[in-house]
Amino acid sequence: MEDEEGADEQQQFSYQQRLKAAVHYTVGCLCEEVASDREVPLSKQTVAAISEVTFRQCENFAKDLEMFARHAKRSTINTEDVKLLARRSNSLLRYITEKNEEIAQFNLERKAKKKKKLEDENHSVQPAEAEVMESEN
Repeated sequence: MEDEEGADEQQQFSYQQRLKAAVHYTVGCLCEEVASDREVPLSKQTVAAISEVTFRQCENFAKDLEMFARHAKRSTINTEDVKLLARRSNSLLRYITEKNEEIAQFNLERKAKKKKKLEDENHSVQPAEAEVMESEN
């Protein structure tokens, strides 16, 4: 039992380290881009500090999102939770809302196309079935 818990903890730690490495790499790339655009060098310590703050902020976001969903008596985080999280940043909230509406519109269009395709298939199958029934009689 203890071995399983230890293995789970080790796996969790390993996963967290891989996430931290991915965040550090991405932050490093972004910092390089900004540094070259602004012609201002950033030290490795600065990039590491930005990376650590970013990772911790993402952890806080995840916890907040879990709490918002739990408060709404849901086990799944949805876009309303993300909007609630972004409420303090008007530009971010506006961006998330626009993207959410785009996705909703795309899903409606895809659903309509799928429904039309099914209706077309049903109409094309029905005459063929009628011919088979007539030939059997």
